[in-house]
Amino acid sequence: RRSPDMHLTNHISTGDDDVVIKILYCGICHSDLHSIKNDWKNAKYPMVPGHEITGEVNEVGKNVTKFKTGDRVGVGCMVNSCQSCESCNKGFENLCLGIIPTYNLVDLDGTITYGGYSSMVVVHERFVVRFPDTIPLEKGAPLLCAGITVYSPMKYHGLNIPGMHLGVLGLGGLGHVAVKFGKAFGMKVTVISSSPGKKQEALERLGADAFIVGKNDEEMKAAMSTMDGIINTVSANIPMAPLLGLLKPNGKMIMVGLPEKPMEIPPFALVATNKTLAGSLIGGMRDTQEMLDLAAKHNVTADIEVIGAEYVNTAMERLAKADVRYRFVIDIGNTLDKAAATTTE
Repeated sequence: RRSPDMHLTNHISTGDDDVVIKILYCGICHSDLHSIKNDWKNAKYPMVPGHEITGEVNEVGKNVTKFKTGDRVGVGCMVNSCQSCESCNKGFENLCLGIIPTYNLVDLDGTITYGGYSSMVVVHERFVVRFPDTIPLEKGAPLLCAGITVYSPMKYHGLNIPGMHLGVLGLGGLGHVAVKFGKAFGMKVTVISSSPGKKQEALERLGADAFIVGKNDEEMKAAMSTMDGIINTVSANIPMAPLLGLLKPNGKMIMVGLPEKPMEIPPFALVATNKTLAGSLIGGMRDTQEMLDLAAKHNVTADIEVIGAEYVNTAMERLAKADVRYRFVIDIGNTLDKAAATTTE
């Protein structure tokens, strides 16, 4: 049902509840790099990555009511679920045990899902979101992964209240969006980073209120017990006790990064002052739409570098070196045909 190749689009079967989307832009998430390199040992080749998809509706099935041809839409990290369990019924499709990621998994109909590094995608209407007119499709594409990944824990862990102090650990694709949402919620936002060179950008460009170098003991000590919550976007194994020390009593650290090795958590660092360590996985479809609408209201978009389809391999190499501020977005609509023609030649 989902075409990995522009030349197969005439053979896509559109179900009664499906939306056919002409892909215009697709963000490159770090998980795409992990997947194509089989870092998680679950790769299904040939693979078409991409789960930050924006474009226009090309066709709809006869039962589709939410979308019509020409609508600006997006597809994020999932394209199906069981649609009947408790989680699905409550709008948390992301927590369904039968969740079907946008690519690299066998769907309910037995086909393998293919992602947004493609010209078209066919998705059940439940898993399509309407894109606000005020958000450019290219700058909004990363919100479908990075945006909902930080928005959801802020909402459900009460870290969205004006005047609260939010720490954002790591200033990359996720972190820079977390800063913007924190400010949209009216919070004080402090970035905690291992890169001193990001201070000016964090404060002047992204609007953070403060910046702490995580390896600077004096700066860390000065910020002890000042934060109501921390969104931890880091995927590296780093000492947790000093970071938990930044939280006020009853403070919360929410993990959205995925370190490769198990973390070591000193129990005293949690128990002594009643702190919480939790995790969060993207968000449901209702919350994804809500996130986009809030982003439109507060002009929250991702900072991106738009690239052509022919540049993807180079972009992956740069991404592995963290050489991007802060998300690559592929201009699918204007460059995929050209790249395919060059490959054919």
